[in-house]
Amino acid sequence: MLHSKKSLFIVALIALVGVCLWFEPAWADKLADAIAAAPQGTGPGQIDPAKAAGFLGIPGAPSVNFILAFAWAVWVGWIFSTVGAFGGVMAGVGHISVFGLGAYAKTFKTTAPELNKIATDSIRASNQWLVGLSALISSFNYWKMGRLVLPLALALGAGSLLGAWGSATLTAGKISFSQYQGWFGLFVLVLGCYLFWETSPAGQASKKKAKAAAKAFEDSVKRQKAGEQVDVKAMGAKTTKISLTRVEFTFYGVEFGFNPLIPLVGGVVISAVAAFLGVGGGFLLVPFLTSVAQLPMYLAAGTSALAVLISMVTSIATLMTKGTPLDWTLIGAELVGIIVGSVIGPRTSKYFSDTWLKRLFIVLALYVGVDYVLRGFFDIRMFG
Repeated sequence: MLHSKKSLFIVALIALVGVCLWFEPAWADKLADAIAAAPQGTGPGQIDPAKAAGFLGIPGAPSVNFILAFAWAVWVGWIFSTVGAFGGVMAGVGHISVFGLGAYAKTFKTTAPELNKIATDSIRASNQWLVGLSALISSFNYWKMGRLVLPLALALGAGSLLGAWGSATLTAGKISFSQYQGWFGLFVLVLGCYLFWETSPAGQASKKKAKAAAKAFEDSVKRQKAGEQVDVKAMGAKTTKISLTRVEFTFYGVEFGFNPLIPLVGGVVISAVAAFLGVGGGFLLVPFLTSVAQLPMYLAAGTSALAVLISMVTSIATLMTKGTPLDWTLIGAELVGIIVGSVIGPRTSKYFSDTWLKRLFIVLALYVGVDYVLRGFFDIRMFG
């Protein structure tokens, strides 16, 4: 059974790569036309043919150090596979700020708007490739550990098919980099503020089941450290009832339940926002799972990963068919790092408390949100 599911994941990834290779000539033509239309020169927003090719093969574009790209991708894979979110956000931070691709794309806002939008879509798609692979690995590992609620993930994933396709179809080639960065930051900032409230006494009042399950899980980890044999798979998520209006399951002896129609609708909205931002959507899925479904973070990460995987495959395929080019050399180095980080994450997350995982989530959200809102909407570089 495990072998068949793993094979299915691999086949899905290979199929997506095949789609990308099929459309490669059309992407090259679109990018070449945009480069040819850009003004030549040595100033910002101009193409200098005398300079070496960098990002997307554009002369004078930033050339990303592969060691840096690999190291950052390890971090992206680790953070996503640990909390089930923020992989796309951190991938975006890497592409936009750490690698300098955002500042470069921004220079073409007025001089070559078509190239500006192509570079923006390429950054969005690059983020999604990293998150998609991390979600593929993480969801499989969490499922083996009994920390994935399959009916809930599939309900969210079903809704994400429509949301991701619609959002990617409507926005491909239409978003400038400044708009993208500003909205990216605003969504993340709002999320951080909400999660901060959720850690207050008022926000914690309705978390009794999640707390009980988290405590039971943490106690089992302590017993394992003490040398006791604990069958974590047997105590993991087990579905006990499925109907059109009610699904019930248990996790470490605590009973949970939800109406599958709610995550179905939630999946549409969340994946639409995520596809627009060029991220996986875990930063919205995890709060949805911990608030609406009342899951502990230990279950939210794996469940979010599978829902993100479904959304990413849909969104990537849609952007690719719309002519979005990718820097495959850069992506290749990053995907290797994603594999490393995504394998480590599920195995180390059990050593962090539920509270500390959520606090890590909040700190990242507030930092990235404030910085990108100021940069995108007001052109203020608060954090350099």
